[in-house]
Amino acid sequence: MTTLLVIAKEPRPGRVKTRLTPPFTPGQAAELAEAALADTLHAVAATPATRRVLVLDGAPGPWLPPGFDVVAQCAGGLDERLARAFARCAGPALLIGMDTPQVTPGLLTVDFADCDAWFGPAEDGGFWALGLACPDPALLRGVPMSTPVTGAVQRERLVAAGLRVRDLPTLRDVDTAPDAHAVAALAPRGRFAARLARCSPAAEPVAGPVPRPAGPR
Repeated sequence: MTTLLVIAKEPRPGRVKTRLTPPFTPGQAAELAEAALADTLHAVAATPATRRVLVLDGAPGPWLPPGFDVVAQCAGGLDERLARAFARCAGPALLIGMDTPQVTPGLLTVDFADCDAWFGPAEDGGFWALGLACPDPALLRGVPMSTPVTGAVQRERLVAAGLRVRDLPTLRDVDTAPDAHAVAALAPRGRFAARLARCSPAAEPVAGPVPRPAGPR
């Protein structure tokens, strides 16, 4: 079976989901990040696996279900952090992030019998999942991350290495408020959708008369 890896940040205000602010406050953005991470971890927990690993920037909290090993992310860019996560695996491994709370155990149950890699493209041009039958950190190092061509470059890296690649469905990451509402609609019974329903956008300041400076008239 496969090792399942989740790479994530501790959901703390001001450190996660900063593109949700505005319209949400930093506290609300962190709550949404926590719910997305919890949904992701519970989907992973329900997926058959040899081992489940949370590769974490920060400290674990009550949102972490049992059955996970927790390892710290290394320093460096995202490509290096992903590469090091795979370097810890001795056999087939599938890595996902915390931005797709709509993910299901069915999507994560992959079989490497007739392929060398699984690739899950994201709508924004990145990727939400990467599976390697023989984890090789060199396949990730140097791939430009967080760009509109990240996914295309990563997939081409796999093909250029002679790997047989199979594609997972394209999923939408939660980065912005429209993303959050679209993803919640795809998984309306999840923790993320429930948290979103309880989060009201930050109030916009109400325009009023401009105060006149004090002084002699």
